[in-house]
Amino acid sequence: MSSWLFTQILLAIGAGLLLNLTPCVLPAVPLKVRAVLNATGDRLKVRIASAALFTAGSVLFFAALGTATALLQWQWGVLFQSRALLIVLGTVLTAFAAMNFLGRGLPVPNAVATLRGGKFLEPFFSGLISALLSTPCTGPLLGGVLVFALAQPTAHIVALFVSIGLGLALPYVVLLLRPGLLKRLPHAGAWTEAIRQSFGWLLLAAALFYLQSVLPASWVAPLWTALFAGVLAWAAYRFWRAADRGSRAVALFVSVIALASAYAGAGPEKSPGHRIAWQPLRAADVSALPTLGRPAIVEFTAQWCINCKVLEKTTYQDSTVVRAVARSGVVAFQADLTHPDPVLEHLLASYGGVGLPFLAVLDREGHKVQSFSGLFTSASLVKALKAVGPQEDLE
Repeated sequence: MSSWLFTQILLAIGAGLLLNLTPCVLPAVPLKVRAVLNATGDRLKVRIASAALFTAGSVLFFAALGTATALLQWQWGVLFQSRALLIVLGTVLTAFAAMNFLGRGLPVPNAVATLRGGKFLEPFFSGLISALLSTPCTGPLLGGVLVFALAQPTAHIVALFVSIGLGLALPYVVLLLRPGLLKRLPHAGAWTEAIRQSFGWLLLAAALFYLQSVLPASWVAPLWTALFAGVLAWAAYRFWRAADRGSRAVALFVSVIALASAYAGAGPEKSPGHRIAWQPLRAADVSALPTLGRPAIVEFTAQWCINCKVLEKTTYQDSTVVRAVARSGVVAFQADLTHPDPVLEHLLASYGGVGLPFLAVLDREGHKVQSFSGLFTSASLVKALKAVGPQEDLE
């Protein structure tokens, strides 16, 4: 193994580890916490088996994804363009939510249950689903690792993808193999039951987030409204019935998070002068980009990309970014990759993009002068806009 490949493998492990800190893997948090809590108090041998199976689920998924990427030239996140996968994923997340509400484990056949299959199947399945949930978006280090990987032989691509899976599973493995860390978890009680049920609402929200790409548009807003109403009703009931402060604190915290999320997702619309005037970029418009005679930015986004939605509610709504776009005369385009579009996917690849979110900054001739992958700050985007726009106007 060359030293350069070894370095990239280490970076891939780091990229997988850092994926745990991105908003995209938020739906996987309840699965990981559930797996950790289920193993608390078990013997070391059982915890090792649980950690190994969780890691095996993560590695198996990424090994398969790496193989498909090498053989089919897939881009990161392409799986989520499949309606069938979104439906299956939404169904699985809804099933896990029901398990959380009912306090049940993963249902397994009797023959498997007698071999303690229920104990060990759930960590494996949780690792598999957690790995899948990490792939709609890119995170720190991941973009560079993927760019390097796609130029390598099949075996190297698979090795790098497996390394990402190892990094993603690493925090779970550490928690299980260090009993001292598990012993620091507070003793179970009524408040932990409230937390477990609250994770069910998070899983339901994740299911709806992914299913909204395949549901009729007229259903989406009412379903989100019903979900938030359900969360608030549950929080009010838990607060009223709780006999301990911990459960009340959990109910209050969940209600605040639900209200803040609802406001962020459906808050008052900003006036045209205080937001970026995005134009949809369609396949037929791509050939006109070099003839605009003005600098441009192209955001590649999708309905199933959580990190994309975070950027659109934060960085792209920052007043300094909005002013910089307006003063520099930049034309802002959005390329929607919710569904397969070979032309837009080729454009993303031509800019060096390997996944979402991705933003390309173009000069007046349509040449890419800078790009941003994953989450990034308003200041970095303003600096890039200054480089392509009239300097005197941006001071």
